[in-house]
Amino acid sequence: MKSSAPGKIILFGEHAVVYGRPALAIPVMQVQVDVEVLDTSRAGIFINAPKINLHAELDALPADHPIASVIHNLFSTLDLPAPAGGLEINIESTIPVAAGLGSGAAVSVALIRALVLYVERSLSDEQVNNLAYEVEKLHHGTPSGIDNTVITYAKPVYFIKGKPGERFKVGKPFTIVIGDTGMPAPTKEAVGDVRRLWLKDPIRFEAIFNEISQISLIARRSIESGMPEMLGEIMDHNHAFLQEMSVSSIELDRLVNAARDAGAIGAKLSGGGRGGNMIALVKKEDAESVAQAIMSAGAKQTIITEVS
Repeated sequence: MKSSAPGKIILFGEHAVVYGRPALAIPVMQVQVDVEVLDTSRAGIFINAPKINLHAELDALPADHPIASVIHNLFSTLDLPAPAGGLEINIESTIPVAAGLGSGAAVSVALIRALVLYVERSLSDEQVNNLAYEVEKLHHGTPSGIDNTVITYAKPVYFIKGKPGERFKVGKPFTIVIGDTGMPAPTKEAVGDVRRLWLKDPIRFEAIFNEISQISLIARRSIESGMPEMLGEIMDHNHAFLQEMSVSSIELDRLVNAARDAGAIGAKLSGGGRGGNMIALVKKEDAESVAQAIMSAGAKQTIITEVS
């Protein structure tokens, strides 16, 4: 049995979303995780995930290992005993790991769906999303839940923590260039650092979160009304707030500035920060030249995606 799940990027609202403010995110269909579940003559459940150099039997992994926890939680939810025969689970991915593109959540979603097909049961998207979110907690401590939501539904999502994600329509397609710094994004650390800063100065940080909330609201209206060019200026503003929160980095700022200098309408970091990726809003005809400028500034990879 096979299943796939796309990557994702956050357009607006990262970090503020942890504090109850809205965020916008979109699936990135150019990258994905593919999971295949096969019978094997060997007893046990064998996991092969070459992207993370994992080749192990399930019982050899700690119970809180993200992939092991997906399998254990799913069998518990479905009230299934461990399979009597042997299973081989192959996980292939083109999503950069720890880059803010949702690789962990995509593995969880694709693995859950492949296993559900294998045991001939069914789960709703909501159930898949909830199971994937439990695994996200192991990755990130106190995640917003936006990664698993966007990837489960594979649609643009307006998201507020603790509420069902609202899927929304794109009034006019627009083009985003994603630039990967090649540095792992330590999301759990960045989220923890922002929390410490918030606890030290809650008035200042609540004000920042409120400003970002307004940016997300404006962004959704602009996208739905077919005026994506309005996103450029607020992208720049959102990046400035993320810099103020200490979650940008020299490398991210270099790529953001290179994109702007090359003609991007706006640019910002995307995701947890301190590494991972940035995004730039561009005219479709400028996408290749902006991507090249980002590469010249030190990016390890770029992805051009159309939001529609």
